[in-house]
Amino acid sequence: EGRHIMAVSSRRQFSAEKGICHMSETTITQLPDPSGFTSDAFTDVLRDGARKLIEQAIHAELAALLNTFSGERLEDGRARLVRHGHLPEREVMTGIGPVPVNVPRVRDRGAGEDKITFTPSILPRYLRKAKSVEELLPWLYLKGVSTGDFTEALEALLGPNAKGLSAKTVTRLKADWWADYEAWHKRGLGNRRFLYIWADGVYFKPRMAEEKQCVLVIVGADEYGRKELLAMTDGFRESTQSWRELLLDLKRRGLKQDPKLAIGDGALGFWTALREVFASTREQRCWVHKTMNVLNAMPKSMQAKAKGHLHDIWQAETKAEANVAFDFFVETHCVKWDKAVAKLVKDREALLTFYDYPAEHWKHVRTSNPPLGDCVQSPAGQWIESTFATVRHRTKRTKGCLSRKTGLAMAFKLMMSAQKKWRKLDGQNRLPEIIQGIEFRDGIRQLQAAA
Repeated sequence: EGRHIMAVSSRRQFSAEKGICHMSETTITQLPDPSGFTSDAFTDVLRDGARKLIEQAIHAELAALLNTFSGERLEDGRARLVRHGHLPEREVMTGIGPVPVNVPRVRDRGAGEDKITFTPSILPRYLRKAKSVEELLPWLYLKGVSTGDFTEALEALLGPNAKGLSAKTVTRLKADWWADYEAWHKRGLGNRRFLYIWADGVYFKPRMAEEKQCVLVIVGADEYGRKELLAMTDGFRESTQSWRELLLDLKRRGLKQDPKLAIGDGALGFWTALREVFASTREQRCWVHKTMNVLNAMPKSMQAKAKGHLHDIWQAETKAEANVAFDFFVETHCVKWDKAVAKLVKDREALLTFYDYPAEHWKHVRTSNPPLGDCVQSPAGQWIESTFATVRHRTKRTKGCLSRKTGLAMAFKLMMSAQKKWRKLDGQNRLPEIIQGIEFRDGIRQLQAAA
């Protein structure tokens, strides 16, 4: 560990008068380890600490098992279950490099087929790589690292002993990703209830096809406020038929009750399909997309001012104040920028639907880019599209050699990974009230008239 190559270089001076060259100064230079990885004391301490913690956890679990069967004895009085040495030491690849582990064995002296064995819950049989390392592989692939360069990249990250992480592993993983996606896509939704759904369509180009691949995505928030990837498939552009098939598939798998509110971009064929499949679901246009669409129809010199006027609309405390700000925008810009105003006016009602829902939920439902994690507070979080940015990056790096199945499977793995960081809706106590159909006005619950 910590190997360095010592290079000796000499400065030579040439004397023209004497015609000789002599050594005047010698310098020693440290060159980096050619493996690209240098161990350090801090990492060594972490690895040693990890090994000790793993051993403690394993021995605590073993002690609990032995205690459970401590009362069982053979006919001659000996204990039925006893320790019996260790399994051969093995290394588990982790995010801080390989960690050696020793797993103790037990011996069941009792007769019969129901032999007691010991397998630690934190260290399953044949485990050679921590899950975090396994998840590192698709990210390297998506970031543009070719499978042929995997060994070099992983050695730089995990150390020169990074074993079992090769291009073949990626090939196997891609097959696993597709199998995981198909199983997830067919899962039953039972009697689950989703109150809010967000929809978006994301494009990227697989192989050298003329048509870009469109991935249709639906995320839902259930009755407990948990956000979850509900559906994801590829479709023909963002056509009504593709969205209809996706929504009907959700209903077929058990989503019987209409969501209360759907959020998405106004350009989607999603809305026509939604009215056919979930007729009672209300519509909320995404303010982030609408703002970009409106500003794109205006010159750059006007965009900063117009953007402030648009913010005055959706940041208003009440619907009445929002309508005043809406009318101000129309009157201010309709003469010179009628196309921009038309883009805004056509979805006026659907842009202000959120005022009829709890104020605690506004930052989640005003846009299809809601805050999903603790560090994503801005409504312009671009949460769906940013997830797919790495897929687009990968297709460029591979010069279009990504297949349709691999692209969809990678997008699925990225979304499932991102889902772990999504936080629940604020104001979860309001969700039962929404289910009961209690009216909200300007984000405030309205008192129900006495029967």
